[in-house]
Amino acid sequence: MALFSDITGVDVRDCVIEPETGAIVFIVPPGKAGLAIGNRGVNVKRLSKILGKRIEVVEWADNLEDFVKNLFLPARVLGTSLMKLKDGKKVLYVRVNPEDKGLAIGKSGKNVNKAKTILKRYFDIDVVSIL
Repeated sequence: MALFSDITGVDVRDCVIEPETGAIVFIVPPGKAGLAIGNRGVNVKRLSKILGKRIEVVEWADNLEDFVKNLFLPARVLGTSLMKLKDGKKVLYVRVNPEDKGLAIGKSGKNVNKAKTILKRYFDIDVVSIL
């Protein structure tokens, strides 16, 4: 996290390593993603080369729907619905533009898995489903 801050000049709220892909997701304060990524992605490319991992930057948002929109960018999220099951599990349904469904899910479900890992950490959500 210190290396990210040194290279980008942006403080990091959190860092999550995606267990399945090994990608490193840095969560930055609202409005700081562009600065963190750098002109034409120069900061992300540099970090990726140094760390030998794929780097992603996501802007934090205090409310769940806005955070989900940031997580799934560039897919267009139309809305979210959170349900609590009888067994106590929380299921988040994410409605996306039909043209962006594949983009939201990602190859082999990588974007959904990333979202599930991060949303479990912050909002205790167990299942993420794309509609």
